[in-house]
Amino acid sequence: MDPDFPTTTPLSWEQLTGLAPKESDRTNGENNSYALLRLFGHSEETVRVILYRDNHAWCPYCQKVWLWLEWKRIPYKIKKITMRCYGNKESWYLNKVPSGMLPAIEIDNQLLTESDEILLALENIFGSLGTPLRAPKALKLRNLERKLFRAWCLWLCQPSLIQSQDNWRREQFQRLAQEMEYSFLDELPWLDAAIDKSGCSLPGSSDVIFIPYLERMNASLAYYKGFNLREQHPLINRWFTALEALEAYRGTQGDFHTHAHDLPPQMGGCFFDKNQLQKQFSTAIDSGEGLGCMETCFSQEKQSENKGPEFIALTRVLKHRQTLLDLNPLGAELFDQPLRAALTFLMKGKLCSPHKGTASGLRYLRDRISVPRDMPLLAARKLRQAIEKTAQLDNPEQGALISTKNRFDQNPEPFSKKHQKQ
Repeated sequence: MDPDFPTTTPLSWEQLTGLAPKESDRTNGENNSYALLRLFGHSEETVRVILYRDNHAWCPYCQKVWLWLEWKRIPYKIKKITMRCYGNKESWYLNKVPSGMLPAIEIDNQLLTESDEILLALENIFGSLGTPLRAPKALKLRNLERKLFRAWCLWLCQPSLIQSQDNWRREQFQRLAQEMEYSFLDELPWLDAAIDKSGCSLPGSSDVIFIPYLERMNASLAYYKGFNLREQHPLINRWFTALEALEAYRGTQGDFHTHAHDLPPQMGGCFFDKNQLQKQFSTAIDSGEGLGCMETCFSQEKQSENKGPEFIALTRVLKHRQTLLDLNPLGAELFDQPLRAALTFLMKGKLCSPHKGTASGLRYLRDRISVPRDMPLLAARKLRQAIEKTAQLDNPEQGALISTKNRFDQNPEPFSKKHQKQ
């Protein structure tokens, strides 16, 4: 039989389970979004810090604190909270933090909110990561990050009445991006390098301040504006590439699909500048194909200890298999065969025709893979591509549209009830 000719007999759940490797050590291994405890080889009795962050690992301010703790290798516990645009915030958290603000942190039982204040408190107790945050150099960079943030918001979140207005906003953003690039010249590839105990150069606190929103700028400007940030700004590209080589950063990194669709509810709306590149980029993102090195230059296959991103994707789907089946608009019974068909292509490269009329259910799942909550960027890319390839064998029918007002379709409650130790 022609290996490219699709069959209708996907692998069974038993066969798929047999392909899945054992999950890695979440507590002492590489940084990951699933951990509830990070020890870096220390005992749990040494933990002085509790980080309260969002369930989806989408909150930029949570990412900032998360990265700082990882690069300083401070043992900490994690408690996950629902952001309001994705579901109801947990009552126990509102009792602790009435504003519901994220992130929050407890250090020696003292509760703090607001990410920069948290970093300052952590720095006072555990020492700085590179230049102290109140030093003149760090203050200058922190101020630049806020200017760049405001220019991005103006370009992305305000409709332009005429093209020249949009062009001006792009120019203002790029002028500040170039100013950021000038800041690299002394300490390439970092803005402000920190040196770890082994003498290796790491991003400092100033880099940590920039990371969350630069990551979201890169994704959103590609999707909504057709703007290739990494191509337009080579030193920022070099910075991203250096970050992507670090497992601590990869554990927090979202992908373009996630950010393009999680930002509108957070930002109050994002506006398109419709052009050929914008259409090309957004189509590749929405289909699950992704944008290659515009998203990441890291290749997981280079790591001999890993079996590849498809194995991670399989493991994560298997963990939440029944919930994914139950939540799909097709219903568990109808979605079972097409999901196994997509996973068969993911793992074996063998096309399996899904049952007729199930493409919309496959694409519903494709559009709701959350990075990094569910799996890392490359694993999600592989899974989305396998899902879309399988859906194409049925028909072009898309799943339910992704809301720009809220993401209640991403409510974590059904998953947390069944997997509270995930």
